[in-house]
Amino acid sequence: MKRLLTALVLALTVSVQSHGQIFSGNPILTGFHADPEVMYSHLTQRYYIYSTTDGVPGWGGWFFTVFSSEDLVHWRYDGVCLNLPRDTKWASGNAWAPAIEEKLVDGKYRYYFYYSGETGHGKAIGVAIGDRPEGPFTDFGRPIVDSRPKGVRGGQQIDVDVFTDPDTGKSYLYWGNGYMAGAELNDDMTSIKEETVTVLTPRGGTLEDYAYREGTYVLKRNGTYYFLWSVDDTGAANYHVAYGTSDSPLGPITVAEQPVILIQDPDQQMYGTAHNSVLQIPGRDEWYFVYHRINPDYLSRDRGPGFHRQVCIDRMYFNSDGTIRPSRPTKKGVNSLK
Repeated sequence: MKRLLTALVLALTVSVQSHGQIFSGNPILTGFHADPEVMYSHLTQRYYIYSTTDGVPGWGGWFFTVFSSEDLVHWRYDGVCLNLPRDTKWASGNAWAPAIEEKLVDGKYRYYFYYSGETGHGKAIGVAIGDRPEGPFTDFGRPIVDSRPKGVRGGQQIDVDVFTDPDTGKSYLYWGNGYMAGAELNDDMTSIKEETVTVLTPRGGTLEDYAYREGTYVLKRNGTYYFLWSVDDTGAANYHVAYGTSDSPLGPITVAEQPVILIQDPDQQMYGTAHNSVLQIPGRDEWYFVYHRINPDYLSRDRGPGFHRQVCIDRMYFNSDGTIRPSRPTKKGVNSLK
């Protein structure tokens, strides 16, 4: 408990100065956190990060925290937004890999916070709703995904992602460890259209390139849907990000010719760099990876590398042909936004 409380102490990140500019440094959050979800809020005009609370043996964290920033460099701890044993009727713990969507409903912003938790007979996806990006959120009362899609054998209902198509306004949910599934959400954002459930798992690949494991993230740019996912085990130094594209939010996915876009850099002690989300600066063609790495002091298997992870941020670039340029994780991080 003492270690968890220490991880939640409010503190500004240690920034790096270079040639008169201020950089975030990596990691950007205090303490152990993983599976980061990043969002810009039009209500508060701040950037928010939600994550798995890490540093607990067996991935046993039971609550989600929120950090926010005006410039991507200085991050403020905004508190616990959802505590599974306290705030839900169905989840006891294993609070993992959240996702969030800001929607304008009847002239008012609403926040839909998706996450996975332990039901007592396996993992499931839930949703909680709030009026502020930092919460608190009120749980919907039951899981919205609690079983594998038809025909899928093995895998867990975890690692949820939510995506709203900027051109149609339709929202979609993605999930799965061991498989990738997606479905259109109903207008209530608390249920899926069962008839749209689609298995999207990219076929083939190896642990050296794009073999799908988990951590789907979807974005759209210039009419193309980009699907990003994590490869290998979260406790492996090789844990990395691969991607493919599609003409539809529900696939099929064409794996990129050069699929690996973020991977470890041992020279900088950046290992296990994956399970990312992506931030676009509003109104700009400016993009950022927000991802986790393994703390380099916990690399050996006996020290629990899979649950000693830290949140980082780096720039993400597109080539002129629309492909994503491979990025190197850095210790410097990103420049302060003006």
